[in-house]
Amino acid sequence: MEVSIVIVCMNKPEQLRVCLESIRRETSVSYEIIVVAYLFSEENLARLRADYPDIRIVESRELRGFSENNNLGLALAEGEYCFIVNDDTWMEMPVIDALVADLRNHPEAAAVQPAIFYPDGRRQTCGRGPWTPGRYLRHYLGLVDETKPTQWTWQEGFFRTWSLNGACFLIRTEVFRSIGWFDETYTFTPEDVALGTLLSRRGYGVYADADVRIVHIANATASALEAAIKPTRVRGSLIFYSSLSHLDSPQGADRCNRLVYAGMGLFVGCYEALRCLKYSLIGPGCDEAVRRRRALMHRTARNVLRSLFTRKLPKEIFTDLYHEIKGQ
Repeated sequence: MEVSIVIVCMNKPEQLRVCLESIRRETSVSYEIIVVAYLFSEENLARLRADYPDIRIVESRELRGFSENNNLGLALAEGEYCFIVNDDTWMEMPVIDALVADLRNHPEAAAVQPAIFYPDGRRQTCGRGPWTPGRYLRHYLGLVDETKPTQWTWQEGFFRTWSLNGACFLIRTEVFRSIGWFDETYTFTPEDVALGTLLSRRGYGVYADADVRIVHIANATASALEAAIKPTRVRGSLIFYSSLSHLDSPQGADRCNRLVYAGMGLFVGCYEALRCLKYSLIGPGCDEAVRRRRALMHRTARNVLRSLFTRKLPKEIFTDLYHEIKGQ
């Protein structure tokens, strides 16, 4: 078995079908597919089993994030390589075959990722440079552009990069296993950046191949769960970026530099407080759809503020806020 393909899908069988069919159509190397069916309805689960009897299905019935769900599938991986891919992707070329060839031709490489594009052809990412607290805060303000060529991104052909995009990458299974799979400290980001950073720091080669392309929808929809997901994402990011001098796996929250965490937390807190104020001002002329969206954004900003200086880990924050939202 050459490749174990692991896909996490949160009860979106039609989206998953597009991804699976593109894998079947474009892949020639030997592979197994492991789908982590996250909170699937019984009807959708039965249909998935009937339509794809050859794939391995792992039922995930508890509240879990990206890292935990992927690790459920990775625990069953038997291939020489693991291919992590989001369910909202599809291939228009033999992506897996090309990435396997990259790792076979470059024994110094532990992981490789393709160039990732939006459905309309716009660039998304191809390689990732080092992320620092300052870069994260610029990203928080929407001031980081990952579509421009740098030393680490959007070079020609096969090139050395620093970190990974969790939407799609291929990694040697023995390396992935030795590092502990995805770090479950993180629930919704930055588990991919943490993994790539740890690989690079330990001397493993992380690469990208600009000649290999995959399509990724990425953040196509927003829902009421954003009020639980964003606070979880922010808490995980603050833990990671304030722990860069003591990076490990599993990371936990006890290695944070308190001054760095406090500085970043105050910056994010000021920004979210302004957002909270902005979205609390709902004008009388707004229609119902606008009112609902503004109320969601207000609640999300408020929940981020509540989560910045807690002792809770990201999963605990997500679990509490999820039940709070569903209970109303």
